[in-house]
Amino acid sequence: MNTKTRIALAGSLALGLLAAAPHVLAAETLRYVALVDGGKQAGQQIVTRGDDGTTKVEFIFKDNGRGPELKEEYTLAPDGTYKTYKVQGTSTFGAKIDESFRRDGDRVQWRSTSDEGSQTVQGTALYQPLGGSPAGYSVAFNALSMRPDGKLPLIPSGTLTSRKVGQAQVQCGAKSRDVQLMAVTGVGLVPTFVWATTDANPRLFAFIYPGFVQLVEDGCQAIAADLEKQQKQAEGDALVELARRLGHPLAGTTLIRNARVFDSEKATLGAASDVLVRDGRIVSVAPASKKPATADHEIDANGKVLLPGLFDMHGHVGRWDGGLNLAAGVTTVRDMGNDNATLQQMMGEIKAGTLMSPDVVPAGFIEGESKFSARNGFVVKNLDDAKKAVDWYAGHQYPQIKIYNSFPKDILNDTVAYAHSKGLRVSGHVPAFLRAQDVVDGGFDEIQHINQLMLNFFVDDTTDTRTLARFYLPADRTDGLDLDSKPVQDFIRTLASKQVVIDPTLATFEFLHQREGEMSPIVADVADHLPPDVQRGRRAAEMNIPDDATAAKYTRSYAKMVEFVGRAYKAGVPLVAGTDEMVGFTLQRELELYVQAGLTPSQALQVATWNGAKYSRTLAERGSVTPGKRSDLVLIDGDPTKDIADIRKVALVLKGNTAYYPEEIHEALGIKPFAPAVRVMNSR
Repeated sequence: MNTKTRIALAGSLALGLLAAAPHVLAAETLRYVALVDGGKQAGQQIVTRGDDGTTKVEFIFKDNGRGPELKEEYTLAPDGTYKTYKVQGTSTFGAKIDESFRRDGDRVQWRSTSDEGSQTVQGTALYQPLGGSPAGYSVAFNALSMRPDGKLPLIPSGTLTSRKVGQAQVQCGAKSRDVQLMAVTGVGLVPTFVWATTDANPRLFAFIYPGFVQLVEDGCQAIAADLEKQQKQAEGDALVELARRLGHPLAGTTLIRNARVFDSEKATLGAASDVLVRDGRIVSVAPASKKPATADHEIDANGKVLLPGLFDMHGHVGRWDGGLNLAAGVTTVRDMGNDNATLQQMMGEIKAGTLMSPDVVPAGFIEGESKFSARNGFVVKNLDDAKKAVDWYAGHQYPQIKIYNSFPKDILNDTVAYAHSKGLRVSGHVPAFLRAQDVVDGGFDEIQHINQLMLNFFVDDTTDTRTLARFYLPADRTDGLDLDSKPVQDFIRTLASKQVVIDPTLATFEFLHQREGEMSPIVADVADHLPPDVQRGRRAAEMNIPDDATAAKYTRSYAKMVEFVGRAYKAGVPLVAGTDEMVGFTLQRELELYVQAGLTPSQALQVATWNGAKYSRTLAERGSVTPGKRSDLVLIDGDPTKDIADIRKVALVLKGNTAYYPEEIHEALGIKPFAPAVRVMNSR
């Protein structure tokens, strides 16, 4: 799960926490706690329901030095839906949240910092807040319990449904309770799993995102791990069915006829070829023939472009990410920080073929102990701890480690040297009170994120970059940075001479200049393909941009960040393409930004294929359309070597011995497809 998705989830936990209908229940106060890293409290929510029918919510969540702070208030109509609603506070990155809704008869109106509207609604319908606290699930569950058809219309659009997929009897202190696991659909692109009470006015009991956060009623913390285990099994069952429905096995031989093959090593597009694969491996690549050899299956490429499978080199994979990734042609993801047990489970499911997903190349996450710590992987206090973490990752065949913001700087160089002695690459953020130049001098092989690179010119040994300063400093000051200055040019030359890889995640950092009401640049060109609720959510800004002058400055700063990446690439600095944001679409936007930075479309494709394989140490198996390598292949209905935007027109994906039709996946996720599927034909 990527960082920004986690934070958005922490802010609203998709939709939900307390409050059943106040006209039925008495006044009370309920408390929930948010737990990370196996039980450490990272937030709380206090929900007070008054005798007058008003519910007030105070919510705070802080993880990795950031998080939302919200105050919410609402009243409910007799059908359990919102009559009035308002929320105020700040988002994860400091943007102002100020949202309200009111229903008078059949007329509803709403206003947020990113949108406003009104419409006529007849009968029951639930407003879907953009920036609310975890209050909506209980409201939704209670309103759904009053609907005989089990469907709840949403405002502004959509329909919410839920179905029971599990149950448990839990012990909270001396009290035994029955709870049920619900699969909720109608918001976002995939189901959300939520634990609810089983009484006449059901409400949220626990919300769990496996491997990241457990939100649970206060006093019931001890049973959160058991609920997570059961939820993982239920989600796994649903994912097995999804993989069975959308994956098409290719036993034996498959011939792809008349495909223009992209040579990722040379960044050139070749003439029409026939590509034969057998049981997940490329057997041969030969000039197209009018009488090709027969095979068990055939694919008529009809002159379309065939790419090696794409790499997303900066993911935080979740079990539900596979569909969007594969539909975008991503067949390998480098995971840059995850809960170790959760990631090991996912990798096992991928290997067993029960999880529809790209293959995963893991990077071992190591953080230092502080109040700002991100709670992934290992959190260490000293060199001995760090060496034990490195040993664990080396023993589990991780090719690299990732060092994070609070890592102790006094043990950094020794840890880097120890990891290198074990054969591991070292990458990461720049730990607090250091500059990028310091970690390059200390032996880093790679640096993540454009902001970490830009901070090199704006910080000193007193700047704490674990705070939101790591976002606001680059947004505010890059505009004034002279890219031709000696410090910048010297830094670029050092990166090039030492072949330090940069993973800039440019598309992710477009949030630095996105204003309220503007569509996220990640999906701006394809927003009409997405469900309305996703479109609406993507208009919400994350940064506090108070006026036009600030917006203009931040936009100019971002443009210089893009230019810096182009200059670094042309100077010989190795580049890899990663996301750390909405899977699939973000990688496509990332490649567009590389072209904007000055790369040719073919060079951008090379970065996402050959470079991905080279710097994930999988080049012997992946990254090019070469006999002997895995048949991870992507057929494009267009020519992305001329127009990089054509990278969205994915017609067919082969991942080993399984075929996927992006058209089919997108339809299952509520997305309007981008290209008609090229189907596999059985020839024997």
